[in-house]
Amino acid sequence: MPRAVARRREGYAHDVEVDGHELIADEPEETGGSDLGPSPTRLLAASLASCTAITVEMYADRKGWDVGDVEVVVDMEYGRSSVPRSFLVTLKLPKELTEEQQQRLGVIAGKCPVHRVLSREAEVEIEDRIELV
Repeated sequence: MPRAVARRREGYAHDVEVDGHELIADEPEETGGSDLGPSPTRLLAASLASCTAITVEMYADRKGWDVGDVEVVVDMEYGRSSVPRSFLVTLKLPKELTEEQQQRLGVIAGKCPVHRVLSREAEVEIEDRIELV
């Protein structure tokens, strides 16, 4: 089972380990952090961007389509309480692709697992518990 672990570094900064990969999550200085890494909500936008890119690339590989250096840009807008309210996903593709290929890749982009969870197409259960150490 995949596991992500966040361990406090200092202030709001945390060392995060995901299946042997490490990164730092923090808050921007204007919200009391040290800005040593992206905030968790910005990591959510990064998850959406990378998931979309990988999903599109996997599909294109299966079809034998050359999509070159795919770029996915995710612009996130916050609502109340620093909760993401909306995401604008822009898929940048080579102009040489046919209109049919472009349309198909646009549909496939919306099928990445992160997109499906955020748009509530997938049922997700979260259980919180406390463990004293």
